[in-house]
Amino acid sequence: MGIKRAAWAAAVCLYGTTALANTSGDGVVDVGEDALMEQVEGSGSAPPARSGPSFLDPGGRLLLTGGVSTIEGAGGGGLVPWALIGGYGTKNEFGITSYVTGVDTQDFTLASYGAALNVKNRLELSVARQNFNLREIGNALALGNRYTISQTIIGAKLRLIGDAVLEQDSLLPQIAIGAQYKINDDATVVGGALGLQRRGTDFYIAATKIFLAQSLLVNVTGRLTKANQFGILGFGGLGGQNQAYKPQFEASAALLLSRKLAIGGEFRTKSNRLEGALGGTSFREENAWDAFVAYAPIRNVSVTLAYARLGQIALARQTGAYASLQIGF
Repeated sequence: MGIKRAAWAAAVCLYGTTALANTSGDGVVDVGEDALMEQVEGSGSAPPARSGPSFLDPGGRLLLTGGVSTIEGAGGGGLVPWALIGGYGTKNEFGITSYVTGVDTQDFTLASYGAALNVKNRLELSVARQNFNLREIGNALALGNRYTISQTIIGAKLRLIGDAVLEQDSLLPQIAIGAQYKINDDATVVGGALGLQRRGTDFYIAATKIFLAQSLLVNVTGRLTKANQFGILGFGGLGGQNQAYKPQFEASAALLLSRKLAIGGEFRTKSNRLEGALGGTSFREENAWDAFVAYAPIRNVSVTLAYARLGQIALARQTGAYASLQIGF
């Protein structure tokens, strides 16, 4: 059974966090999905004319259907990738997003930036760069003040089945698989003092369901990884040991409070394979979570602020502020 026009009006209200819907001169809401008018029954209105795909078009996707950019570059929340494809491109378009994110805890600073390409709402290709600054901890470790560990993350995500927006009459979520190839640059600490692998690949599967009537998005993600602290402390165990992939669980939820304002939270487990490796708890990993507020002042710009708890890093649990700016087309 097709989706009624009322459902699409609700969709426009739901996704106000990232983009504003366009309204044609006859008052018909143009949400831009290519399949929209094909599924509206008895509307009596023809779909608005389109000029064809372009990287400079504002994009035909409904609001927030690409999420924001994670610290690893994929479309989703700040910590967790979703099954949704980032950017605003529909099945006949391309979309592109760029972002910059900063996380500031009591001992460390993480800066992340990158971009993602949406290929016809089926494939997402992303690249991200992370700089993890040790600040004064660098002096304590004889590495120098503000010593930085950096890594590059090359990602790909493929939508397999489902459509989180169009298939409101189905319980089937949108499902996607993805991979993130991580390249850690640090040969002094990660590859030198710790002797850890500096390259690794994460694999994940994500399922995202949108409940338009409740203005609610829920997501669950399963990940296989060898990464320590998201890859910032390399991959696998010391001396080439403990190289097996470990499964991890991740989840997100977001609720629209108004057309431009959303709140939500995320949770992500970590593998904790280095605890006790050097005779202590210095390298213990704990679960990470955040609580966020997202706001879209204009269609192609979104700002996300969050309180993040990253768990233990070094000798202390790290909590602090998270801020992200995303621009998308």
